[in-house]
Amino acid sequence: MTRRYVVHTFGCQMNEHDSERIAGVLEADGMEAVESDDDADVVVLNTCCIRENADNKLYGTLGWLKPWKDAAEGRQIVVAGCLAQKDRDIVATKAPWVDVVLGTHNVHRTAELVQHATRHGQITEILDEAVIDDHALFPSALPAVRDTSYNAWVTIQIGCDNHCAFCIVPAVRGTEISRPFAEVVDEVRALAADGVTEVTLLGQNVNSYGRDLQRSARQAGDAEAKLRPLFADLLTAVAEVPGIRRVRFTSPHPKDMRPDTFAAMAASSAVCEHLHYPLQSGSDRVLGLMHRGYTAERYLERLVQARAAVPDLAVSTDIIVGFPGETDLDLVRTLEVAAAAEYDYAYTFIFSPREGTEAAQMVDQFVDPAVAAERFQRLRVVVEHSAMVKHQARVGRIEEVIVEGPSKKDPSVISGRTRQNKLVHFASPHPLRVGSYATVEVVSAAPHHLMGRFVELVAEPLHRRRIPVHAG
Repeated sequence: MTRRYVVHTFGCQMNEHDSERIAGVLEADGMEAVESDDDADVVVLNTCCIRENADNKLYGTLGWLKPWKDAAEGRQIVVAGCLAQKDRDIVATKAPWVDVVLGTHNVHRTAELVQHATRHGQITEILDEAVIDDHALFPSALPAVRDTSYNAWVTIQIGCDNHCAFCIVPAVRGTEISRPFAEVVDEVRALAADGVTEVTLLGQNVNSYGRDLQRSARQAGDAEAKLRPLFADLLTAVAEVPGIRRVRFTSPHPKDMRPDTFAAMAASSAVCEHLHYPLQSGSDRVLGLMHRGYTAERYLERLVQARAAVPDLAVSTDIIVGFPGETDLDLVRTLEVAAAAEYDYAYTFIFSPREGTEAAQMVDQFVDPAVAAERFQRLRVVVEHSAMVKHQARVGRIEEVIVEGPSKKDPSVISGRTRQNKLVHFASPHPLRVGSYATVEVVSAAPHHLMGRFVELVAEPLHRRRIPVHAG
Protein backbone atom coordinates (compact mmCIF):
# COMPACT_ATOMS: atom_id res chain seq x y z
CA MET A 1 0.00 0.00 0.00
CA THR A 2 1.29 3.48 -0.88
CA ARG A 3 2.24 5.49 2.18
CA ARG A 4 0.97 9.04 2.48
CA TYR A 5 2.58 12.17 3.91
CA VAL A 6 1.87 15.79 4.77
CA VAL A 7 4.40 18.58 5.36
CA HIS A 8 3.77 21.46 7.77
CA THR A 9 6.12 24.40 7.20
CA PHE A 10 7.06 27.06 9.73
CA GLY A 11 9.21 30.10 8.99
CA CYS A 12 10.85 31.74 6.01
CA GLN A 13 11.02 31.17 2.27
CA MET A 14 14.12 29.01 2.70
CA ASN A 15 12.04 26.65 4.84
CA GLU A 16 9.21 26.68 2.33
CA HIS A 17 11.68 25.73 -0.37
CA ASP A 18 13.19 23.00 1.82
CA SER A 19 9.67 21.64 2.35
CA GLU A 20 9.20 21.41 -1.41
CA ARG A 21 12.39 19.35 -1.57
CA ILE A 22 11.37 17.15 1.37
CA ALA A 23 8.09 16.47 -0.45
CA GLY A 24 9.99 15.73 -3.65
CA VAL A 25 12.31 13.26 -1.92
CA LEU A 26 9.39 11.47 -0.26
CA GLU A 27 7.48 11.22 -3.54
CA ALA A 28 10.58 9.96 -5.32
CA ASP A 29 10.56 7.21 -2.69
CA GLY A 30 7.00 6.28 -3.67
CA MET A 31 4.96 8.23 -1.14
CA GLU A 32 1.83 10.25 -1.91
CA ALA A 33 0.90 13.74 -0.68
CA VAL A 34 -2.34 14.32 1.23
CA GLU A 35 -3.94 17.44 2.68
CA SER A 36 -4.59 16.48 6.31
CA ASP A 37 -2.89 14.67 9.16
CA ASP A 38 -5.83 12.28 9.47
CA ASP A 39 -5.13 10.95 5.97
CA ALA A 40 -1.36 10.75 6.45
CA ASP A 41 1.00 8.00 7.57
CA VAL A 42 3.90 10.44 7.96
CA VAL A 43 3.71 14.00 9.27
CA VAL A 44 6.73 16.23 8.67
CA LEU A 45 7.24 19.40 10.70
CA ASN A 46 9.79 21.65 8.98
CA THR A 47 10.72 24.05 11.75
CA CYS A 48 12.02 27.58 12.26
CA CYS A 49 13.93 28.92 15.25
CA ILE A 50 14.15 32.64 14.51
CA ARG A 51 11.56 33.64 17.09
CA GLU A 52 11.32 32.51 20.71
CA ASN A 53 7.79 31.18 20.36
CA ALA A 54 8.98 28.79 17.63
CA ASP A 55 10.00 26.34 20.37
CA ASN A 56 6.60 26.54 22.03
CA LYS A 57 4.85 26.12 18.70
CA LEU A 58 6.84 22.99 17.83
CA TYR A 59 6.47 21.22 21.16
CA GLY A 60 2.82 22.21 21.38
CA THR A 61 2.24 20.72 17.93
CA LEU A 62 4.11 17.57 18.91
CA GLY A 63 1.89 17.31 21.98
CA TRP A 64 -1.31 17.10 19.96
CA LEU A 65 0.34 14.84 17.37
CA LYS A 66 1.00 12.12 19.97
CA PRO A 67 -2.67 10.99 20.06
CA TRP A 68 -2.66 11.11 16.25
CA LYS A 69 0.32 8.76 16.17
CA ASP A 70 -1.13 6.42 18.79
CA ALA A 71 -4.42 6.16 16.90
CA ALA A 72 -3.03 4.05 14.04
CA GLU A 73 -0.17 1.61 13.70
CA GLY A 74 2.75 2.66 11.53
CA ARG A 75 2.28 6.41 11.78
CA GLN A 76 5.49 8.44 11.96
CA ILE A 77 6.50 11.98 12.92
CA VAL A 78 9.49 13.74 11.36
CA VAL A 79 10.96 16.97 12.75
CA ALA A 80 13.25 18.83 10.34
CA GLY A 81 14.66 22.31 9.83
CA CYS A 82 16.38 24.98 11.86
CA LEU A 83 14.92 24.23 15.29
CA ALA A 84 15.84 20.56 14.86
CA GLN A 85 19.35 21.65 13.90
CA LYS A 86 19.58 23.81 17.02
CA ASP A 87 17.94 21.49 19.55
CA ARG A 88 19.38 18.23 18.23
CA ASP A 89 18.80 15.46 20.81
CA ILE A 90 16.53 17.73 22.86
CA VAL A 91 13.67 17.09 20.42
CA ALA A 92 13.63 13.34 21.04
CA THR A 93 14.15 13.89 24.78
CA LYS A 94 11.15 16.22 25.05
CA ALA A 95 9.02 14.24 22.60
CA PRO A 96 10.21 10.61 22.54
CA TRP A 97 7.33 9.68 20.19
CA VAL A 98 9.09 11.54 17.36
CA ASP A 99 10.52 9.04 14.85
CA VAL A 100 13.01 11.13 12.88
CA VAL A 101 14.92 14.31 13.68
CA LEU A 102 17.04 15.81 10.89
CA GLY A 103 18.66 19.20 10.38
CA THR A 104 19.21 21.73 7.65
CA HIS A 105 22.17 19.95 6.03
CA ASN A 106 20.59 16.59 5.29
CA VAL A 107 17.22 17.25 3.66
CA HIS A 108 18.32 14.80 0.94
CA ARG A 109 18.29 12.02 3.55
CA THR A 110 14.63 12.40 4.59
CA ALA A 111 13.30 9.28 2.88
CA GLU A 112 16.23 7.14 4.03
CA LEU A 113 15.79 8.25 7.63
CA VAL A 114 12.07 7.50 7.52
CA GLN A 115 12.90 4.00 6.24
CA HIS A 116 15.51 3.58 8.98
CA ALA A 117 12.98 4.55 11.65
CA THR A 118 10.49 2.05 10.23
CA ARG A 119 12.98 -0.78 10.53
CA HIS A 120 15.07 0.16 13.55
CA GLY A 121 13.22 2.82 15.54
CA GLN A 122 13.80 6.48 16.38
CA ILE A 123 16.79 8.26 14.83
CA THR A 124 18.32 11.73 15.19
CA GLU A 125 20.77 12.75 12.46
CA ILE A 126 22.18 16.28 12.61
CA LEU A 127 25.18 17.20 10.46
CA ASP A 128 27.40 20.05 11.61
CA GLU A 129 28.03 21.30 8.10
CA ALA A 130 26.84 20.81 4.56
CA VAL A 131 28.01 17.73 2.72
CA ILE A 132 30.04 18.73 -0.32
CA ASP A 133 27.72 17.16 -2.84
CA ASP A 134 25.38 19.14 -5.07
CA HIS A 135 22.28 17.16 -4.17
CA ALA A 136 22.98 17.48 -0.47
CA LEU A 137 24.31 21.01 -0.57
CA PHE A 138 21.61 22.84 -2.51
CA PRO A 139 17.96 21.97 -1.99
CA SER A 140 17.21 23.11 -5.54
CA ALA A 141 19.22 20.16 -6.88
CA LEU A 142 16.71 17.74 -5.31
CA PRO A 143 13.35 16.66 -6.78
CA ALA A 144 10.59 19.06 -5.80
CA VAL A 145 6.88 19.15 -5.20
CA ARG A 146 6.10 22.85 -5.48
CA ASP A 147 3.23 24.51 -3.66
CA THR A 148 2.40 26.45 -6.82
CA SER A 149 3.18 25.68 -10.45
CA TYR A 150 3.47 29.18 -11.90
CA ASN A 151 6.28 30.37 -9.62
CA ALA A 152 9.27 28.79 -7.92
CA TRP A 153 11.99 29.36 -5.36
CA VAL A 154 15.56 28.96 -6.62
CA THR A 155 18.34 28.53 -4.08
CA ILE A 156 21.46 30.42 -5.12
CA GLN A 157 23.30 30.32 -1.81
CA ILE A 158 23.16 28.61 1.56
CA GLY A 159 24.56 29.69 4.92
CA CYS A 160 25.71 33.07 6.16
CA ASP A 161 29.11 34.57 7.01
CA ASN A 162 27.68 37.50 8.94
CA HIS A 163 27.55 37.48 12.72
CA CYS A 164 24.57 39.62 13.65
CA ALA A 165 24.25 39.49 17.42
CA PHE A 166 20.55 38.57 17.38
CA CYS A 167 20.60 35.95 14.61
CA ILE A 168 20.78 32.18 14.97
CA VAL A 169 20.94 31.54 11.21
CA PRO A 170 24.75 31.05 10.89
CA ALA A 171 24.60 28.44 13.66
CA VAL A 172 21.82 26.43 12.01
CA ARG A 173 22.54 27.06 8.30
CA GLY A 174 26.35 27.08 8.32
CA THR A 175 28.86 29.17 6.40
CA GLU A 176 28.09 30.92 3.13
CA ILE A 177 28.35 28.73 0.04
CA SER A 178 27.28 29.90 -3.41
CA ARG A 179 25.76 27.56 -5.96
CA PRO A 180 27.60 27.45 -9.30
CA PHE A 181 26.39 30.18 -11.65
CA ALA A 182 25.55 27.92 -14.58
CA GLU A 183 23.56 25.52 -12.39
CA VAL A 184 21.29 28.33 -11.21
CA VAL A 185 20.62 29.51 -14.76
CA ASP A 186 20.06 25.95 -15.96
CA GLU A 187 17.49 25.36 -13.23
CA VAL A 188 15.63 28.54 -14.19
CA ARG A 189 15.62 27.43 -17.84
CA ALA A 190 14.15 24.08 -16.78
CA LEU A 191 11.51 25.80 -14.67
CA ALA A 192 10.57 28.08 -17.57
CA ALA A 193 10.25 25.04 -19.84
CA ASP A 194 7.82 23.60 -17.28
CA GLY A 195 5.63 26.72 -17.44
CA VAL A 196 7.03 28.70 -14.49
CA THR A 197 6.94 32.43 -15.23
CA GLU A 198 8.08 33.88 -11.88
CA VAL A 199 11.16 32.90 -9.87
CA THR A 200 12.49 34.12 -6.55
CA LEU A 201 16.22 33.81 -5.94
CA LEU A 202 16.85 32.70 -2.36
CA GLY A 203 19.82 33.10 -0.05
CA GLN A 204 20.59 34.29 3.45
CA ASN A 205 22.61 37.15 1.93
CA VAL A 206 21.92 37.08 -1.81
CA ASN A 207 23.92 40.15 -2.75
CA SER A 208 27.17 38.57 -1.59
CA TYR A 209 26.50 35.66 -3.96
CA GLY A 210 29.57 34.46 -5.82
CA ARG A 211 32.26 36.01 -3.68
CA ASP A 212 33.35 32.54 -2.54
CA LEU A 213 33.23 31.23 -6.11
CA GLN A 214 35.58 34.00 -7.22
CA ARG A 215 37.90 33.28 -4.30
CA SER A 216 38.03 29.60 -5.22
CA ALA A 217 38.68 30.44 -8.87
CA ARG A 218 41.59 32.69 -7.93
CA GLN A 219 43.03 30.04 -5.64
CA ALA A 220 42.79 27.59 -8.54
CA GLY A 221 44.95 29.91 -10.65
CA ASP A 222 42.41 32.04 -12.51
CA ALA A 223 44.13 35.43 -12.54
CA GLU A 224 41.03 37.03 -14.12
CA ALA A 225 38.79 36.21 -11.15
CA LYS A 226 37.90 39.33 -9.19
CA LEU A 227 36.97 39.13 -5.53
CA ARG A 228 33.55 40.66 -5.92
CA PRO A 229 29.96 39.49 -5.65
CA LEU A 230 28.39 38.09 -8.82
CA PHE A 231 24.81 38.77 -7.85
CA ALA A 232 24.15 41.51 -10.41
CA ASP A 233 25.49 39.24 -13.18
CA LEU A 234 23.31 36.37 -11.99
CA LEU A 235 20.24 38.59 -11.77
CA THR A 236 20.79 39.69 -15.37
CA ALA A 237 21.32 36.14 -16.63
CA VAL A 238 18.21 34.78 -14.91
CA ALA A 239 16.09 37.68 -16.17
CA GLU A 240 17.15 36.89 -19.74
CA VAL A 241 15.81 33.32 -19.63
CA PRO A 242 12.97 33.06 -22.21
CA GLY A 243 9.56 32.61 -20.59
CA ILE A 244 10.47 34.23 -17.28
CA ARG A 245 8.31 37.31 -16.79
CA ARG A 246 9.15 38.15 -13.18
CA VAL A 247 12.32 37.77 -11.09
CA ARG A 248 12.41 38.50 -7.36
CA PHE A 249 15.13 37.99 -4.74
CA THR A 250 15.44 37.85 -0.98
CA SER A 251 17.17 38.83 1.18
CA PRO A 252 20.04 41.21 0.56
CA HIS A 253 22.20 42.71 3.30
CA PRO A 254 22.58 46.52 3.39
CA LYS A 255 26.32 46.34 4.02
CA ASP A 256 26.80 44.51 0.71
CA MET A 257 24.36 46.56 -1.35
CA ARG A 258 26.08 47.77 -4.52
CA PRO A 259 25.06 50.10 -7.37
CA ASP A 260 25.54 47.28 -9.90
CA THR A 261 22.56 45.47 -8.36
CA PHE A 262 20.38 48.54 -8.84
CA ALA A 263 21.65 48.86 -12.41
CA ALA A 264 20.78 45.22 -13.13
CA MET A 265 17.29 45.74 -11.69
CA ALA A 266 16.76 48.82 -13.81
CA ALA A 267 18.09 47.26 -17.02
CA SER A 268 15.81 44.24 -17.05
CA SER A 269 12.07 44.34 -17.60
CA ALA A 270 11.74 40.99 -15.84
CA VAL A 271 13.28 42.00 -12.51
CA CYS A 272 10.46 43.23 -10.28
CA GLU A 273 10.44 46.74 -8.86
CA HIS A 274 10.64 45.56 -5.25
CA LEU A 275 13.55 45.63 -2.83
CA HIS A 276 13.46 43.99 0.59
CA TYR A 277 16.02 46.07 2.49
CA PRO A 278 16.34 45.05 6.17
CA LEU A 279 17.06 48.00 8.48
CA GLN A 280 16.79 46.24 11.90
CA SER A 281 17.48 49.54 13.72
CA GLY A 282 17.85 53.21 12.85
CA SER A 283 20.26 53.85 15.72
CA ASP A 284 23.94 53.69 14.83
CA ARG A 285 24.71 52.66 18.41
CA VAL A 286 22.30 49.72 18.25
CA LEU A 287 23.45 48.79 14.73
CA GLY A 288 26.96 48.60 16.17
CA LEU A 289 25.80 46.34 19.00
CA MET A 290 24.03 44.19 16.42
CA HIS A 291 27.22 43.98 14.26
CA ARG A 292 25.29 45.04 11.19
CA GLY A 293 28.20 46.74 9.42
CA TYR A 294 26.49 49.95 8.26
CA THR A 295 25.18 53.22 9.62
CA ALA A 296 21.71 54.69 9.24
CA GLU A 297 23.14 57.38 6.96
CA ARG A 298 24.75 54.86 4.65
CA TYR A 299 21.56 52.81 4.64
CA LEU A 300 19.47 55.79 3.53
CA GLU A 301 22.06 56.86 0.95
CA ARG A 302 21.86 53.45 -0.74
CA LEU A 303 18.09 53.61 -0.61
CA VAL A 304 18.15 56.95 -2.43
CA GLN A 305 20.43 55.38 -5.06
CA ALA A 306 18.06 52.45 -5.48
CA ARG A 307 15.02 54.65 -6.00
CA ALA A 308 16.90 56.86 -8.42
CA ALA A 309 17.93 53.86 -10.49
CA VAL A 310 14.66 51.88 -10.39
CA PRO A 311 11.49 53.89 -11.12
CA ASP A 312 8.42 53.00 -9.05
CA LEU A 313 10.48 50.91 -6.63
CA ALA A 314 8.62 49.45 -3.66
CA VAL A 315 10.70 48.93 -0.53
CA SER A 316 10.04 46.63 2.41
CA THR A 317 12.12 46.02 5.51
CA ASP A 318 12.66 44.21 8.82
CA ILE A 319 12.93 46.19 12.06
CA ILE A 320 13.57 44.99 15.62
CA VAL A 321 12.65 47.02 18.71
CA GLY A 322 13.74 46.27 22.24
CA PHE A 323 17.23 45.02 21.35
CA PRO A 324 19.31 44.73 24.55
CA GLY A 325 20.50 48.15 25.62
CA GLU A 326 18.11 50.05 23.34
CA THR A 327 17.16 53.41 24.85
CA ASP A 328 14.27 55.78 24.17
CA LEU A 329 16.65 57.87 22.06
CA ASP A 330 17.63 54.81 20.01
CA LEU A 331 13.95 54.16 19.36
CA VAL A 332 13.48 57.76 18.23
CA ARG A 333 16.33 57.29 15.75
CA THR A 334 14.63 54.18 14.40
CA LEU A 335 11.34 56.03 14.01
CA GLU A 336 13.12 58.84 12.18
CA VAL A 337 14.82 56.50 9.73
CA ALA A 338 11.63 54.50 9.18
CA ALA A 339 9.74 57.70 8.40
CA ALA A 340 12.49 58.93 6.06
CA ALA A 341 12.64 55.57 4.26
CA GLU A 342 8.90 55.68 3.48
CA TYR A 343 8.50 51.91 3.37
CA ASP A 344 5.74 50.22 1.41
CA TYR A 345 5.50 47.66 4.19
CA ALA A 346 7.58 46.41 7.08
CA TYR A 347 8.01 43.27 9.14
CA THR A 348 8.36 44.52 12.70
CA PHE A 349 9.48 42.45 15.68
CA ILE A 350 10.08 42.73 19.39
CA PHE A 351 13.53 41.36 20.24
CA SER A 352 13.42 37.68 21.12
CA PRO A 353 16.58 36.12 22.64
CA ARG A 354 17.75 32.99 20.87
CA GLU A 355 20.00 30.62 22.75
CA GLY A 356 23.40 30.48 21.08
CA THR A 357 23.44 34.12 19.96
CA GLU A 358 25.50 36.94 21.44
CA ALA A 359 22.42 39.02 22.20
CA ALA A 360 20.93 36.24 24.32
CA GLN A 361 23.85 36.66 26.72
CA MET A 362 23.12 40.38 27.25
CA VAL A 363 20.59 39.60 29.96
CA ASP A 364 21.46 42.58 32.15
CA GLN A 365 20.59 44.89 29.24
CA PHE A 366 17.25 43.33 28.28
CA VAL A 367 14.51 45.90 27.73
CA ASP A 368 11.45 45.64 29.96
CA PRO A 369 8.74 43.77 27.96
CA ALA A 370 6.15 46.48 28.62
CA VAL A 371 8.55 49.16 27.34
CA ALA A 372 9.38 47.08 24.27
CA ALA A 373 5.68 46.53 23.55
CA GLU A 374 5.01 50.29 23.75
CA ARG A 375 7.93 50.99 21.40
CA PHE A 376 6.61 48.35 19.01
CA GLN A 377 3.26 50.10 18.80
CA ARG A 378 4.93 53.44 18.13
CA LEU A 379 6.91 51.88 15.29
CA ARG A 380 3.80 50.29 13.80
CA VAL A 381 2.10 53.68 13.62
CA VAL A 382 5.01 55.05 11.57
CA VAL A 383 5.36 52.14 9.14
CA GLU A 384 1.61 51.72 8.62
CA HIS A 385 1.28 55.44 7.89
CA SER A 386 3.97 55.13 5.21
CA ALA A 387 2.32 52.02 3.80
CA MET A 388 -1.05 53.73 3.60
CA VAL A 389 0.43 56.77 1.86
CA LYS A 390 2.19 54.52 -0.66
CA HIS A 391 -0.98 52.53 -1.31
CA GLN A 392 -3.19 55.58 -1.68
CA ALA A 393 -0.79 56.89 -4.31
CA ARG A 394 -1.58 53.83 -6.42
CA VAL A 395 -5.35 54.44 -6.54
CA GLY A 396 -6.41 55.05 -10.14
CA ARG A 397 -3.40 53.24 -11.59
CA ILE A 398 -3.54 50.20 -13.85
CA GLU A 399 -1.45 47.42 -12.33
CA GLU A 400 -0.39 44.09 -13.78
CA VAL A 401 -1.06 41.23 -11.35
CA ILE A 402 -0.34 37.53 -11.35
CA VAL A 403 -3.41 35.63 -10.17
CA GLU A 404 -2.82 33.71 -6.93
CA GLY A 405 -6.34 32.35 -6.55
CA PRO A 406 -9.45 33.10 -4.47
CA SER A 407 -9.10 35.47 -1.53
CA LYS A 408 -8.74 33.60 1.77
CA LYS A 409 -11.40 35.77 3.35
CA ASP A 410 -13.86 35.91 0.45
CA PRO A 411 -13.72 33.11 -2.16
CA SER A 412 -15.82 35.21 -4.55
CA VAL A 413 -12.93 37.67 -4.83
CA ILE A 414 -9.68 36.98 -6.69
CA SER A 415 -6.27 37.80 -5.20
CA GLY A 416 -3.33 38.84 -7.31
CA ARG A 417 0.11 40.29 -6.73
CA THR A 418 1.72 43.23 -8.49
CA ARG A 419 5.33 43.53 -9.58
CA GLN A 420 5.87 45.61 -6.42
CA ASN A 421 4.71 42.58 -4.38
CA LYS A 422 1.46 44.24 -3.35
CA LEU A 423 -1.63 42.12 -2.80
CA VAL A 424 -4.67 43.21 -4.83
CA HIS A 425 -8.20 41.83 -4.33
CA PHE A 426 -10.62 42.19 -7.25
CA ALA A 427 -13.71 40.68 -8.84
CA SER A 428 -13.59 39.24 -12.34
CA PRO A 429 -16.51 38.81 -14.77
CA HIS A 430 -15.19 35.33 -15.62
CA PRO A 431 -12.96 32.73 -13.90
CA LEU A 432 -9.21 33.34 -14.01
CA ARG A 433 -6.78 30.46 -13.68
CA VAL A 434 -4.06 30.62 -11.07
CA GLY A 435 -0.89 31.88 -12.72
CA SER A 436 -2.71 34.10 -15.23
CA TYR A 437 -1.55 37.68 -15.75
CA ALA A 438 -4.20 40.39 -15.77
CA THR A 439 -4.42 44.15 -15.50
CA VAL A 440 -6.42 45.68 -12.68
CA GLU A 441 -7.38 49.27 -11.93
CA VAL A 442 -6.71 50.11 -8.27
CA VAL A 443 -9.88 51.62 -6.78
CA SER A 444 -9.09 51.80 -3.05
CA ALA A 445 -6.28 51.25 -0.59
CA ALA A 446 -5.66 49.75 2.85
CA PRO A 447 -2.36 49.49 4.73
CA HIS A 448 -1.78 45.85 3.76
CA HIS A 449 -3.63 45.40 0.46
CA LEU A 450 -5.28 47.14 -2.48
CA MET A 451 -8.76 46.73 -3.97
CA GLY A 452 -9.10 46.70 -7.73
CA ARG A 453 -11.35 46.40 -10.76
CA PHE A 454 -10.56 43.84 -13.45
CA VAL A 455 -9.50 45.40 -16.77
CA GLU A 456 -8.27 42.61 -19.04
CA LEU A 457 -6.56 39.25 -19.22
CA VAL A 458 -2.97 39.68 -20.38
CA ALA A 459 -1.65 36.11 -20.47
CA GLU A 460 -2.89 32.62 -19.68
CA PRO A 461 -0.77 30.45 -17.38
CA LEU A 462 1.77 28.14 -18.99
CA HIS A 463 2.16 25.57 -16.22
CA ARG A 464 0.61 22.15 -16.57
CA ARG A 465 -0.44 21.20 -13.04
CA ARG A 466 -0.45 22.15 -9.40
CA ILE A 467 0.54 19.73 -6.63
CA PRO A 468 -0.08 21.03 -3.09
CA VAL A 469 2.27 20.96 -0.13
CA HIS A 470 0.42 21.85 3.06
CA ALA A 471 1.95 24.76 5.00
CA GLY A 472 0.81 25.21 8.58
